[in-house]
Amino acid sequence: MKIDLTETNSSKINAAMVQARRDIGTPAIGMVLTLVIVTDEENAYDALKSANDASHEHPSRIVVVIKRASRSPRSRRDARLDAEIRVGADSGSGETVVLRLHGELVDHAQSVVLPLLLPDAPVVVWWPDGAPQDLAGDPLGTLGQRRISDTYSCEDPIRELSARAASYAPGDTDLSWTRITPWRSMLAAALDQQNLAVASATVEGEDENPSCELLAMWLADRLAVPVTRTLSSGPGLTAVRLSTKDGDIVLDRADGALATLCMPGQPDRAVALKRRDTAELLAEELRRLDPDNTYESALKFGVAKLQPSAPAEAAAEAPAKPEAPAKADAPATAAAEAQPKPAAKPSKKAANK
Repeated sequence: MKIDLTETNSSKINAAMVQARRDIGTPAIGMVLTLVIVTDEENAYDALKSANDASHEHPSRIVVVIKRASRSPRSRRDARLDAEIRVGADSGSGETVVLRLHGELVDHAQSVVLPLLLPDAPVVVWWPDGAPQDLAGDPLGTLGQRRISDTYSCEDPIRELSARAASYAPGDTDLSWTRITPWRSMLAAALDQQNLAVASATVEGEDENPSCELLAMWLADRLAVPVTRTLSSGPGLTAVRLSTKDGDIVLDRADGALATLCMPGQPDRAVALKRRDTAELLAEELRRLDPDNTYESALKFGVAKLQPSAPAEAAAEAPAKPEAPAKADAPATAAAEAQPKPAAKPSKKAANK
């Protein structure tokens, strides 16, 4: 069932939702949380589809906030709220309210959303695209116990990671971090089996991919070893190599679906490590609403080292300075690290990448 309301307010929206539930014969509220999605018209459809798919695991009231840009000074002064209510089969396992804010109301979105939150239920705020730099300081972000962004959608993911670390507050998280959960689980299990000390690590993946950077920071933080970041054509994160005295532990995924795990003294094994869609990532984040201390530690550990790395600029300078990686006082570039150098040891500045 869909109900359209124009030039409405929060009270009328609440009343319409109650009546819609009665009309379809489900007057009770069986939802466990409120998911607030802050997006634009371009990304609203994909975001809502992912949220509806995730709601099968986490029944929720989904509130989509779309801020409509006004073209003329007069329309910018006129505040107007339009709403679309979806219940039943049109809204997954919960109910959906799509809010379109016009004029001055764009700057007061939190006052519209607040009356629509489920009573005594947690609130999660998700920005599929265009998240503010300070998630917890944003007016809508202050409503949530959990705040989800995605640095992969940013123009400069590395700079965005630095901003996330500077403004981090308990409850912040990132889908770029969620994407590497299977990688972290597989690597942790491999180290438990081998019980070997890791001397160094290498993370290989696409340039400007925040998931690769976060995994490198997590390894450096947890293992306290130098981590080298090398580039590949993707897709996404392609390989991780952990160097030990008995040989390398390698997790290699070249095709984005099936990975090969190689460990000293054991036969190679194939493991499923497919790239997950947004609905799966969102469902994973909704399973826990407490602060992610591991994400915080990894994010803050690497941000100072990522700041000066500038992989694109370093790669551009590599042809002019072919001997730079061999010098102790010259930063190793991602392009130079990608070349086979079996006898070379990762420098301290290479680990910063």
